[in-house]
Order: sequence, then structure tokens, then C-alpha cells
Amino acid sequence: MKDYYKVLGVSRNATQDEIKKAFRQLALKYHPDRNQGNKEAEEKFKEINEAYTCLSDVEKRANYDRYGTAEGIGAGFGGFGAGAGFGGFTDIFEDIFDDFFGAFGGYKKARPTKGADLRYNLNITLEDAAFGSEKTIKIPRWQSCDVCGGIGAEPGTSPEICPNCKGTGHIRFQQGFFSVSKTCGKCHGTGRIITNPCKNCKGNGKVRVQREISVKVPAGVDNGSRLRLSGEGDFGSYGGPPGDLYVVINVEEHPFFKRDGMDIYCQVPISFPKAVLGGEIDVNTLNGHQKLKIPAGTQSGKTFHLKGKGMPRLGSHQRGDQIVSVYIDVPKKVTPRQRELLEEFASISEEEIEETKGFKNRLKDLFSV
Repeated sequence: MKDYYKVLGVSRNATQDEIKKAFRQLALKYHPDRNQGNKEAEEKFKEINEAYTCLSDVEKRANYDRYGTAEGIGAGFGGFGAGAGFGGFTDIFEDIFDDFFGAFGGYKKARPTKGADLRYNLNITLEDAAFGSEKTIKIPRWQSCDVCGGIGAEPGTSPEICPNCKGTGHIRFQQGFFSVSKTCGKCHGTGRIITNPCKNCKGNGKVRVQREISVKVPAGVDNGSRLRLSGEGDFGSYGGPPGDLYVVINVEEHPFFKRDGMDIYCQVPISFPKAVLGGEIDVNTLNGHQKLKIPAGTQSGKTFHLKGKGMPRLGSHQRGDQIVSVYIDVPKKVTPRQRELLEEFASISEEEIEETKGFKNRLKDLFSV
């Protein structure tokens, strides 16, 4: 006696779903159309069909487990001619041929299909990224035809049952050992034909439109951040849901600030006297102006941190810093009085003005009128 459980590669305690799954995998593997001329595969296919016909039926399986045989099985399992047992195959016939014969132009049901996802590149300013904003964008996309309600037929009419396939969406024909279903070429698997198409959508049931959508940009976004707007993509087919819209963020370069993660950087000029004597300067921040204290004797390139004046972390109240780098702004021209004072400063500082190219000569180079 054949061990049907062993044939399908399942345990004796296997559930009906496990048995069905095992049979499906083996049927696809050993199907004659995938193994043309292979007698061994053909015999294997007959064997797994025989096993599944028994084990997929609760009563037959119970008799098989109890007596080693089952009512309704026997000689019919020996071949694929008249009287051959196809009970096991026909209950998952369409599932298998959906997978297998799709590659050969076979039958595929017209099923609800999700619409295509769309992408939109959105340029924003650094201020938009820092504090969040709301933008209105225009998206070209497919949506259901308002005139026909998405059915594709002119208002007052309806799609008719396809006379070729009688509304099934497929045509049956003999393929090797089996009666195979192939997608109906007249209705393309829908089972319906439109004899009076909608003038607005030309029978497609959908139209191309330009849609305005409001996009809320959260604070803290950076280059490459993606915002997903569910259901704002293309219209789905056969009642399927619409796709999604993905808004990809591009933060434009700022003329004053440079961003590095949560921190922003800037350079601010200070005068030579202020660098020497110290004082206060006004610094631009994302929030406006802020006073910055400059200590006496500040060197060019000195950096200062303004805590919490940087970029926020996305989805958090935490903010980075603003790093201010100062440089001494050397004037290109000076007045005679300014020159006199600088030369006096150089003299007091004991610079060698006449004998060497000291501070005075450098001043002449820097402040030549």
C-alpha cells in the first residue's frame, strides 16, 4: 500500500491546509507541461494527485487511516483516461493554474489591483525644515471617472456580459492531460464588455487629472526624507484601492547657514578693535537676531555655541546648536586718521617699521588706498 502522507511529504497529523499546500507545491513541480517528455515526472504527478484525492477528503482520509484504503479510490488512480480521479486537483485547479499558466498566457482572473504609487520631489527652505510648514502641491494622477462612476460605460448604459466567455472571464480548452482555462481575449478577463463607452474616459473608467494636495512638512526633515500620503496615488483597477503618494524632501541651500545634522554653522565678521577690546555683536539665528558677547583678545576663527538654536530632531522637541565662527574684517581702505592711529599702535607695540618689513609695511599692503 502506498503511503500517501509520504508521497506528499507531510506527517500523519498534518492539517488540511498543510496537505493542500504540499500538494500545490508538488503539482507545480511535476506538472507534465513543465516536464515534457519526462515519464518519471508524469508518473510522480499521477501519484501525488492520487494521494491528495484521498487525503483531501475527510471521509476518505479517515478510511485510509483506519483500513489502508478509501471508498472511491482504486483503479481510477492508475491513469488519466476515463474514470481517472481528479477530485484532488479540481478543488485547487484555479489556484494552481493562476500561478503556473500565467507564464504561458493562461487564465488570470481580473482581480482588484492597487493603484500605482507616485513620487513628488518637494523643494523647501531651511526655515521650512526647521519649523515645519504646509505646502500645496499639484499631482497628475489617474482617478475614477466622475461621469460614469468608474464603470467605463456611458451614463444610462451598463457593461454587458461577454458573449465569448459568458461572463466567466476565461475560456476552457484542452491542454495536455487537463482542461485548461485561458484569459478571454475579448473581455481580457473581466467577463464584461462595453458596447457604449463613456465619452469622458473613453471606456477606461478613469481619467488623468491634476489634483491639488496639501502636504504638512514636519519640523526636522532633511534631504531625502520621505513623507507618505496614503491613498493619494493612482486609481486602483477593478475596485482595488488607490496607491500612495511619496513626497521626497529636498532642503535648498541657505545663503548664510550650513546644516550638519541638527547643528547649523555660520561665519560672522568682527572689527579689529572689537576683537582686541571685546564687545557685543548681533548674530542672525533661525529665530531672529541674538546678541553675542565677544571677549577681549578674540582671535579670528574663534567659535561660539548658541545652545538650542539649531535644527530640531524629527519628531522631537530636542534641538541642536548654532555654531558661530568669527573672523576679523580687515577694511580695504582707511582714512588718514585711521592710518595714523594704526601706525602709532604699531610703534607702541615696538614693531620695526623702518628697518624691516614689519607691521607698518604690512599695514600698507593691507590698507593701500
